[in-house]
Amino acid sequence: MTGLRPGATLRLTVLAACALLLLPAQLVAMRLGPRHGATIPRLFHRLTCRCLGVHRRVRGTPPPPGAAGLIVASHVSWLDIAVIGALRPLSFVAKSEVAGWPVIGFLARLQRTVFIDRMRRGATADVAAEMGARLAAGESIVLFAEGTTGDGTRILPLRSSLLGAAHEALGKGGDRDIPVYPLTITYTGFHGLAGGRAERTALAWYGDEELAPHLKAVLDAGTIDVELVWGAPIAMGARTSRKEATRLAEAAIRQARRDAVTGRQGA
Repeated sequence: MTGLRPGATLRLTVLAACALLLLPAQLVAMRLGPRHGATIPRLFHRLTCRCLGVHRRVRGTPPPPGAAGLIVASHVSWLDIAVIGALRPLSFVAKSEVAGWPVIGFLARLQRTVFIDRMRRGATADVAAEMGARLAAGESIVLFAEGTTGDGTRILPLRSSLLGAAHEALGKGGDRDIPVYPLTITYTGFHGLAGGRAERTALAWYGDEELAPHLKAVLDAGTIDVELVWGAPIAMGARTSRKEATRLAEAAIRQARRDAVTGRQGA
């Protein structure tokens, strides 16, 4: 990547060196089981946020430590992975194309990402079964239910199909609720100064923008401020359908985004 400032080059070099150092340990941890393989990715995501100059502010009540749940998050950028991954041990659902991306696909597999081929019939059912099995085993999974990244201001309609994966974890009796945790990510500005639509759009990675130029812009930006807001958990199960859970999660995410971009932030 050419044209980087010296400081940005140094930060990217440090991050690459950390990844190489952590890689053997993660490969060993994954052989020991899912629980053992969750700690190192979280450490790597925290290092990524530090090296890329990301300052996180978290509001709301996160899931209890060790609690299983389906985290339904808004989606703005590839940077969301590090921002969310730094919070707690978890895995992600991603489109199958990500598995083929150089470096990123390999790192995604190391975090036990669930890949979905949206062009293949039956893919949703397969992914739902995998997600349900993990939820039943007590794991947390992040779903970007918008299906793609937005421009940093608008929230796209959430898709309810994959939220049905939680029902797979209920068992045949269907008497167990699975918590759905809405999570809103908003890139609010630079260096502690609130930005407007232009700044939010500059940090968003959407449309046909290439990854390398966007990564360069992030590295050159300096400190990036991001706000993460946890919404109230939604008990999805026998009494709350996936469609109703989707509607409630979307309402919570939209409200949190409106509060973030207008400066109305609660306690």
